[in-house]
Amino acid sequence: MAVMAGRVCVTVTLLMCVLGGQALHLRRLTATSGNSPSTPTVRCRCASYPNVTLCSWPEPSHPTPTHYVATYSERHRRSVTKHCHLIQPGSSSSDLISTSSPSSDQLWHCPLPRLKLLTDYIINVTAVYSGRNSVHLSSFMLEDIVKPDPPVNVQVSPYDFRNLSVQWSPPPTWALLDIFPLKYQIKYQWESRGIQKSVNLGPYESTKVELKLRSPGRTYLFQVCAKELLGLGECSDWSAPVKITIPKK
Repeated sequence: MAVMAGRVCVTVTLLMCVLGGQALHLRRLTATSGNSPSTPTVRCRCASYPNVTLCSWPEPSHPTPTHYVATYSERHRRSVTKHCHLIQPGSSSSDLISTSSPSSDQLWHCPLPRLKLLTDYIINVTAVYSGRNSVHLSSFMLEDIVKPDPPVNVQVSPYDFRNLSVQWSPPPTWALLDIFPLKYQIKYQWESRGIQKSVNLGPYESTKVELKLRSPGRTYLFQVCAKELLGLGECSDWSAPVKITIPKK
C-alpha cells in the first residue's frame, strides 16, 4: 500500500510466514521524501552453536544512511527489547567476525550474545536517512541459522598409485566441539574431455578419510565442508581447494 501526501511517500510491505503453527507478519516499512532508500539486506548466522551469532548486512552505495539502529527480542517477549552494539565495516574489534569470508570486512555486524536454544527471535535493523528511514524486520530460530566456518588445513596425500589420504582440521571458530561435534563432507572435482565432473562423499565424523581413486595421472581438486552433527542449519562454505595429481605406477 502506498499513500502520497505532497512529496512524502509511505510504503508498507507485509510478508507472512508460519513458525510453530502461528503466522508471523514480517513488515518492511519505508518512509521517504524523494527517492526511496534501500532496505537493509540482513543475514543472521550462528558460526559456533550456541554462542556465536552474528547478523550482517552491506551498506548501500547510494544513498548512504546516516546511521543504523538494530534491536532484537524474543518473539513472545516483544516488550523486552535489546540493542545491538554495532560493528562498522572494516572493524576488527570483535572475535565474532569470521575471517573466512573476504567480504566480511565490507559488512555491518550486529552480534547477538547469549541467545536461548529453541527460541524464536525477531531482529529489527533500521537504516536512518535524513528525514526518512528503512526497516528490515525478520524472525529466526538459532537452530535454523547454524552454519560453521569451513574446515582448515586440508591435506591430500597419495600413499600408492591408487589410494589417497584426505585429512583436515575443524574450523577454529567452532568453540564447543566436545559438546556439539561436527560431521564433514568431501567434494572432489576433475575435468574429463572438457567436462567438469564432481563427486560428494560423506558425511564423516572423523577428520581423516582414505579414498581409492582408479585414474592414475588425473588431477583432482579436493574441498571439505562442516556441519553440526545432528544436522542443525546448513553445511559451511567449502574449504579452499587443494589440487593433487594421482601418481602413475
